[in-house]
Amino acid sequence: MILDSLKNAALYYGVSPRMKKAFELMASTDWTTVEPGIHELDGRDIYVNVMERELKTKEAAKLEVHDEYIDIQMLITGKCESFGWSERCNLTQPQGAFNREKDIQLFDDVPQTYYTLYPGQFTVLFPEDGHAPMVGEGVVRKIIFKVRK
Repeated sequence: MILDSLKNAALYYGVSPRMKKAFELMASTDWTTVEPGIHELDGRDIYVNVMERELKTKEAAKLEVHDEYIDIQMLITGKCESFGWSERCNLTQPQGAFNREKDIQLFDDVPQTYYTLYPGQFTVLFPEDGHAPMVGEGVVRKIIFKVRK
């Protein structure tokens, strides 16, 4: 898991071959004007989900993991968004089998820790990271870049 400001994104270009392109698209787009929904940027290798949603309680936010994609999540508008986090290897309470089509599995475990994201900051979540996003109060606009490993 990485938590940083968009101004430092170049530090992470080498993490995967597609990270540089994703961060450049993230920085060069006015995300306040993009319609909510899923937008393919490089086929299914890089796509973005633009969301406007109500945040939820810690209890309602479930930990999730992915196998095929790295998430880069950034808050666009709203006060802040918190995330629960746990090492995937420590998750023991799956809600069901891994959904290969949607590249997701949910867990009922309690997160090991929480951290908070503010506008202009991003978090990178790898397949090794269990994460419970969308924790807090109010409505936010956020983007979730899905970058194939």
